[in-house]
Amino acid sequence: MLNKDKVALTPPMGWNSWDCYGAAVNEEQLLGNAEYMRDNLKQYGWQYVVCDIQWYEPKAKNNDYNNFTELCMDEYSRLIPAENRFPSSKGGRGFKPIADKIHAMGLKFGIHIMRGIPRQAVHSNTKILGSEKTARQIAHHFSLCPWNTDMYGVNPNADGAQQYYNSLFELYASWGVDFVKVDDIANTEFKPHDPYSAKAEIEMIRKAIDSCGRDMVLWLSPGPAQLDRAEHLCENANMWRMTGDFWDVWDKLYEMFDRAEKWYPYVKEGCWPDCDMLPLGNISRNGTCHGPQDRMSQFTHDEQITLMTLWCIFRSPLMFGGELRNNDEWTLSLITNEEVLNVNQHSHSAHPAGDYKGVKIWLSQSEND
Repeated sequence: MLNKDKVALTPPMGWNSWDCYGAAVNEEQLLGNAEYMRDNLKQYGWQYVVCDIQWYEPKAKNNDYNNFTELCMDEYSRLIPAENRFPSSKGGRGFKPIADKIHAMGLKFGIHIMRGIPRQAVHSNTKILGSEKTARQIAHHFSLCPWNTDMYGVNPNADGAQQYYNSLFELYASWGVDFVKVDDIANTEFKPHDPYSAKAEIEMIRKAIDSCGRDMVLWLSPGPAQLDRAEHLCENANMWRMTGDFWDVWDKLYEMFDRAEKWYPYVKEGCWPDCDMLPLGNISRNGTCHGPQDRMSQFTHDEQITLMTLWCIFRSPLMFGGELRNNDEWTLSLITNEEVLNVNQHSHSAHPAGDYKGVKIWLSQSEND
């Protein structure tokens, strides 16, 4: 059995495809950003390359989700990469060729998944690897994501449910996945009175990772995660979102100070409350989330400095969201500031120390103090 707290001993640093490519990233874009990270960022601690949502959907074009669209899936109800977007996955190779290339760069590879089992599998009543049960028999038909139609929740009390999650993470381990972002799970918005309704699925995923034979960082999304569930989150995940999607809007950045003040007591090795991805550089290349399409971050330089200062002193994970290959000198300098990154990776005891004339004050100690 693996130990969750042996991974992510410092806040994970990497790149995630959502802020720039939405649901439609492809193989060339993944590998191109990985190459940039290898050449320009790896020496500063950046290491994860994460493919976000809908990698199994052939028709994905932008930030929008195509309701009830056909997905790529194997015979055991497990989603697999769309070959038209990830051609190296042909022949049942999955993400292994991409992961191998990223590992050869000295980096690590991650994917996004949705909580649950594909509705497509349930409607076709496909098999579950390691169980005599079928997809229809383990699905929770009333556990639905309100913003994405791909999945049903998994019934944690059903025979075959744990085997399904085990088979998922065994597949990901065979691909060489190092990092998994699970969505529709930290806050299940379909039950406003019970936003932590997926508690049992979090535990099943934890068991599946621990038994898959490969270390993986587990990131739970979306926020806001519930503060009264902090201990359970610490026991089962390495990262979890404190807020909904964060974009380059000042009000969202200002609000993050309040979130950080609530969550700072739970920051520790292997457990990182997450301020969300960094909407810096060239973002929204495929959509218009909170601003024009294909834009440079709307944050001013001062606001970007404020953002990086808070994320680093709070010790949030750092997941860059822009198209790295289009970074300007300013953006590159911002994310390679060794003094600031050192605070993120090697400090402790960060806490708010009050306000001075409306200015938020935080204090932290170096690891040698």
